[in-house]
Amino acid sequence: MRTPTLSRSLPDTAPQQGAGGRRPLIAPYPLLIALLAVALGVSGAPAPLYGVYQREWHLAPITTTLVFAVYAFAALGAVLVAGQVSDRYGRKPLLVGAAVAMVVGLVVFMTAQGVAALFVARALHGAAVGATVVAGSAALLDLRPHDGARTGHLTGIIFNVGMAVTILGASLLAQFGPDPLVTPYAVVGLVVLLLLLNLLLMGETHQVRPSTRIRLARPRVPRAIRHDFRFAVLGVMASWSVLGVYLSLFPAFAGQSTGIHSLVFGGAVVAAMASAAAVSQAFGARFDPRPAAIAGDFGTAVALVVSVLALDSHRAWLVAAAAVFMGLSFGLSFGGSLRHLGRVVPADHRGEVMSAYYVLAYSAMAVPTILAGWAATQWSLAAIFPWFTAAVALACLTAGVLGLAARRPEPLLA
Repeated sequence: MRTPTLSRSLPDTAPQQGAGGRRPLIAPYPLLIALLAVALGVSGAPAPLYGVYQREWHLAPITTTLVFAVYAFAALGAVLVAGQVSDRYGRKPLLVGAAVAMVVGLVVFMTAQGVAALFVARALHGAAVGATVVAGSAALLDLRPHDGARTGHLTGIIFNVGMAVTILGASLLAQFGPDPLVTPYAVVGLVVLLLLLNLLLMGETHQVRPSTRIRLARPRVPRAIRHDFRFAVLGVMASWSVLGVYLSLFPAFAGQSTGIHSLVFGGAVVAAMASAAAVSQAFGARFDPRPAAIAGDFGTAVALVVSVLALDSHRAWLVAAAAVFMGLSFGLSFGGSLRHLGRVVPADHRGEVMSAYYVLAYSAMAVPTILAGWAATQWSLAAIFPWFTAAVALACLTAGVLGLAARRPEPLLA
């Protein structure tokens, strides 16, 4: 017997008008896809600039990683309540507030005079991106409730596309623009404002709401999908721990290893990883999400070892090739996990389930990064990076083994 749903989803072909009967310039489904891409771009925009902050403000590695981790913890706090808030009050109000917070955070970055402003800006962006990811993912499923696997697939691709384009663009603007710590944020801010205007004109996707009170509580996963959820979340925790390393430490370390102290090189390495992940997810859709995710877990472990060897070689092309290999494996792991979850999540628990998913993802991103930053302050990045990589590779191997062990047996034929 099916549990009655508390939400009614709008078909993608329904009238999509906001207040005053005006239509957005962009249709709701591609608008939400673009918003998710830009949100992940906002999260990655400072990545190639951390080296500039370190040099100009004489920051220790632990400070840089704490600034990065503030984003992850703020995002974690947002996803704890974003699902319930969007289920209760609708997706649109939360998405509009998140877009405004992104713009404010970018302004704080542009006017920053010290490290305290970086913490404030990253906290704003963490909360905004966390809310956007949860509410936006739920809204996409509202629009196309019977196409969850495809929506999860597109979401995974667009996360990496948005990150790659923004990081590479920020690197180029910082290297050749008038002010490396202002111009990249200003350009990204204009894009967010354009999407915010369209978002204000978009209709609400979630019409019938539960009457339960909103409270800060552990996100719940329906018993019927707990087996699938455990499998999916193992992959995202392993892959996002790697993502945290690449966004906080890898650009600077790649420059030190190769002797190429260029913002464009550091940004291009991370963008190559993200672009390869998008390509991997695009082609990975041809395969069942479960084996794709397991292959990605094992591949990521191998790619981490290759990354250490490439950095030890001091050759730029090997570092770039290792980043591409990492992206291909990361894309399979993250994309397969997200597609699998999107295929099984019940309609009336989308917000809570996506909250639980991203709580664990952001935790896996933040904690290893802080530990690496602390260790780099005590010793050196070159000394601790191989050990840190080995620990993360072991986690990826564990995720792959547990994924194999958790596979459901195929039903016997009569």
